[in-house]
Amino acid sequence: MLASAAVSLVTKEIGFRWNTIPYVKIVPFWCARPAVALVVSAALAAACTHPATSAPRPALSGSRPARSPAPGRAHATVPRRDPAGTVWLCRPGLAGDPCAGALRTAVEAADGLRTIEPAIASRNSRFDCFYVYPTVSTEPGLNSDLTVQPAEVNVAMDQAALFSQVCDVWAPMYRQITLDGLGKAYIDPAPGKIAYSSLLSAWKDFITHYDNGRPIIFIGHSQGSSMLIRLLQAEVDPKRALRHRTVVAILAGGNVTVPIGRGEGATFRHLPLCTSPRQTGCVIAYSSFPAEPPANADFGRPGQGVSIYSGQTATTGVEVACVNPASLGGGSANLLLYFPVARASAVGTSWVIYPRMYSASCQSRGGASWLEVRKIASGPDIRPQLTQALGPAWGYHLVDINLALGNLIADVHGEETAFRAQH
Repeated sequence: MLASAAVSLVTKEIGFRWNTIPYVKIVPFWCARPAVALVVSAALAAACTHPATSAPRPALSGSRPARSPAPGRAHATVPRRDPAGTVWLCRPGLAGDPCAGALRTAVEAADGLRTIEPAIASRNSRFDCFYVYPTVSTEPGLNSDLTVQPAEVNVAMDQAALFSQVCDVWAPMYRQITLDGLGKAYIDPAPGKIAYSSLLSAWKDFITHYDNGRPIIFIGHSQGSSMLIRLLQAEVDPKRALRHRTVVAILAGGNVTVPIGRGEGATFRHLPLCTSPRQTGCVIAYSSFPAEPPANADFGRPGQGVSIYSGQTATTGVEVACVNPASLGGGSANLLLYFPVARASAVGTSWVIYPRMYSASCQSRGGASWLEVRKIASGPDIRPQLTQALGPAWGYHLVDINLALGNLIADVHGEETAFRAQH
């Protein structure tokens, strides 16, 4: 999210990302992929085969592949719109649920060689995930309607589907601020109020009719994190019973704040930052950059950019929270990048993992706090490289979730284990 001066760029790039770029294509299969979010350098884009010692490999998909959600759970019978009027993008038992299904994965090494991991089927879990998606709507007007469109389906598959390994994923449609509405919402709170009211209604439906006292993992990114910040502030943080059912809140790219040098306070009074995989009822929050965010950054600096959409205007005495999803206790650790590939790929995989490619550590300097992502792979590496697709003010925001998705899944698994032990 950005101020009005850059809304046209945001609309072009993000709308293109979620509405026309269906899945990542693995290098050297990336020849046709435009420079959005995870971008291939010109040299890599030209490398459509392995070195001369290897035989060429065909593209996973030449033109835009057909995208469709994985099949829903067996005997799916639940409606998309429930009696309370909530429209569900994802929910257990929904036919064509984009947040459920088998998840076969290719592990890609620096030389392009890959191994295939077996599919992991979604399972009924004792934990619920409540997922709120980022800004994807290109509808006209300031707020979207509740119609499920490819943009919402695609981003749910990209960001939330893997969490179905560790929880039952619930994702309501909400009247989010559209790409065209971001600039207006930066100066007028009305579109944000409409978006939040819509999400709040869905939350109340979920917690009243579906959760049945189960522990909850919250997952949000960008505008989704902004809306979840409001929701947690009003509905969870002040309520002891719901706090005790909160396993973890993942709030990427939303500018959660804490008092300088502390791990609790400011945005939330009772939900601290996570410092251990054995901790529950805590928050994982970060914004990813390759280096210190510039002074005009929309993420990583308090009281500006994305902060405005959650009503966080303080600029002094607070700092943007940073919890390293690869090492909750602090320090540097390797990221486990997961990116989706074409469903109809030649190798029949849904995901590609890039191990031992980037590391991350939390940094704080010059009034900014951020997750600094660094290249660690040495020697030749034909895999796609991260770039700041929307410029330095955004850093790696578009891929905040996917560049640490494997780590986040492990974090949730560890915190669920701790929650079971505590309860």
